[in-house]
Parts: sequence; C-alpha cells; structure tokens
Amino acid sequence: MTNSRISGFYDLTLDERRAKLAESARLSPDELSVYATNGGLSPEAADHMIENVIGTHALPLGIALNFQVNGQDVLVPMAVEEPSVVAGASFMAKLARAGGGFTASTDEPLMIGQMQVLDISDLQAARLAILDHKPELVAEADTIDPVLKKFGGGARDLEVRVIADSPIGGFLVVHLIYDVRDAMGANAVNTACERLAPRVEAITGGRVHLRILSNLADRRLARATCTIPVKDLAFTVGAGSRSMPAQGDHKGRPYIYTGENVRDGIIEAYAFAAADPYRAATHNKGIMNGVDAVVIATGNDWRAIEAGAHAYAARTGKYTSLSTWSKNADGNLVGELEMPMAVGIIGGATRVHPAAQAAIKLMGVKTASELAGIIVSVGLAQNMAALRALATEGIQRGHMSLHARQVAIAAGASGELIDQIAARMVAEKVVRIDRAEEILKGIKDK
Repeated sequence: MTNSRISGFYDLTLDERRAKLAESARLSPDELSVYATNGGLSPEAADHMIENVIGTHALPLGIALNFQVNGQDVLVPMAVEEPSVVAGASFMAKLARAGGGFTASTDEPLMIGQMQVLDISDLQAARLAILDHKPELVAEADTIDPVLKKFGGGARDLEVRVIADSPIGGFLVVHLIYDVRDAMGANAVNTACERLAPRVEAITGGRVHLRILSNLADRRLARATCTIPVKDLAFTVGAGSRSMPAQGDHKGRPYIYTGENVRDGIIEAYAFAAADPYRAATHNKGIMNGVDAVVIATGNDWRAIEAGAHAYAARTGKYTSLSTWSKNADGNLVGELEMPMAVGIIGGATRVHPAAQAAIKLMGVKTASELAGIIVSVGLAQNMAALRALATEGIQRGHMSLHARQVAIAAGASGELIDQIAARMVAEKVVRIDRAEEILKGIKDK
C-alpha cells in the first residue's frame, strides 16, 4: 500500500526525495529516474509529437503529499511553476485526513460528439427524421472502434438539438453520446462523427458541417467531498498580521485563529465567489491551479479541462463557483467540488511522454475514473488552501515567502545565498528583484 505521509520530505535532497518516493510507492528507483532527466523527453521524441520542434520546455514537478482518496493513500505528481501550490494542496490534504480524507465519485466516461447540420428548410421535421433513425445510427457508431467496444465502450445514445437563432439562421446539432472508457476520447468521438455524417445528410437532406467533440463534458462529471474537523482548522500566527482584529496590536503577542473563525471565514469567502463572477473567476482559477498541475503531469489535455470547467461554471447563465463550502450539524467544515473531468490513461501524450507514464505508475491508478477522482480531490484541496489564506492571514504571506526564492534566483543568487536573500526580503516584506539585487550586492561587497 502506498503511504502519502512522508515526514521531512521537504528537507531531503532531490536524490533522497526520489528514493523516498520510490520506497513509499513500492516502486524501483529506476521507475522514477525519468524525473532526474527533464522528464525523459528527448528533443528527438518531441519532434514526433508536435510540429517545428526546436527542443523541450520543462516545468518543476513536485509531489503533493498526505492525500487519501476513497480510503487509499496516493502520491500526487504536480507540474506547475507557481509557488505555494504543491505546499498548499499537501497541507490541506493533511487537514482532510483528520476527517477521513477525500471521497470522490465519477460518472460514466461519456463524451459528446457534435454534428452541425445546415441547409435545412424544416428544422423540426429533420429533427424527428433523425430520431426515427436513432437506433440504426447508434448501432452504426457502435461498430466504429472495435478495440474500444472490446473494453465495454462504444455509442450509447443520440440526441438532436434545434438552434433556432444564430448569426447564420437556424440549424440542427446532433449529439452522439459515446462511452470512451479509459481514454480521453477525442479521437474516437471525432472518428464516429465523421463516419455518421453522410447518413445524417441522407436522412435530413441537409449538409453536415462541423463534426467535433465537445469539451463541455457534462456527462462525465467528477465529484470530491471532504469534511474538516473544526478543531483542526485553528492555528496561531505572530503579531503584525494584517487580518488581526481592530481592537489592538496585541503588543507583540501571537494571534490565535479559532477553528470557528477559519471555518466561517472560508464559507464567507466562498459566498463571495458564488454571488460575484469577478470573484468566481479567481476562485475557480485557484481550483484549476491544482487540477491543471496533475493533468499536465499525467500528459492529459489541460486546455480541454479548463474549457469544460469554466463552461460548466456558467451553465446556469451566470458564471459562479465550481465548489461549495458549508458547515455540517457538528460544526465541521464541508467542501464539495463537481466539474467535468475528461482525462485518460491510455493514448495521446499519456502513452508517449516518459514523465506522464511515470506519473500514472506513481499514482497507482488503473482506470481513468480513479485518475479523475484524484484530480478533483486535488482541486478541492487547492481551493481550500487559497480560501483559508484569504480568510485569515492574506494570500501574500505564504505565497510571497515561496516567491522570494524565485526572485532571489532571478537576481543572480545561488547556493545558500538564495535562502538568505529570500529570508531577508520576507522579513522586510519587500519581495522585489531590485531589493534582491541590493541585498546580493551588499553581501558580495563585504
């Protein structure tokens, strides 16, 4: 069994971390050696993946610890350049463990293929004609991918929508509902739509124009919930925090955030996002900080996930929060996240990129559904990390502490000077490259 609780992981060297990770995930060191070589993707291999290749571009890959999803510990690889994301998710996962970890569930892996049918004089008559032929259309689509069918996938349904008014007038949209099993599904769905297009034209007398998968995968939702005991939300900070009560500076004494303070602050922050699209955009971006990092690490299509998430957030006609936060009868904090999650563990970059293959192996997932459940759990954890910071100390305190190291490096610091200069800037509450350069010059001039 994997153990996601690794004490002192942050303090280990890079080699020691990989060794410890292999031990915790019951893998051999060789299986994670790809992470020591820029993800193992050579320029030659990259040249076969996209056009006009000149090399590769690396992102930091960290491991989110402490995650427990559906009773199983999981080590979560995250590819992300933004400071505090991995640390925030790991810490929130630790709090969630006290309440039983994350519970995740997913829908069947149903994707939607769309066919745009133009040049139709009677939209309703054409719609009914397609529906009359639905059984044979679904049966034909079901024979297109025998490999997918062998594993239980294939065509499931067919729907017809009428777009009565558009910049070019009315037209029909045929939705092919397709079970893609452990694939993301774009290729299978697009192929099926291409195959059905001539039959749809013959039935309607119209012209099938676009034939393409929809990234609003609202038939393929993933959900995660967690309960945080209110007592575990309490923490203490030193005096001087901008969020201290107005009745005084406590004369240098530390300030204690009670669990109730933190819980209510998170719920109030969520309410802002639920009611206001300007806040919801940033709120959901915080969720995607966690989601995208795992999606990228596993070689999945983060752009498709982003598009689906934001479209789903606006499904009622108003853009709002993807997550909800409340308290239960015992006063504990309860978080929930639901969003489309079209990810796969077969095909595409997941099967080509060595680092993506290592990530799937490290997580121990056997199905796309398991992967989706983990990803949505990370999104919920990351959301809680951002809300907790905003509702208490402010987002900058922890974020800028980590960002200061990047600024120090950009100023030319190396080795032990990185942490020395970063600590100085954080203490001064001035994290800027010009200040880092001044500090570095002062050290060298001594």
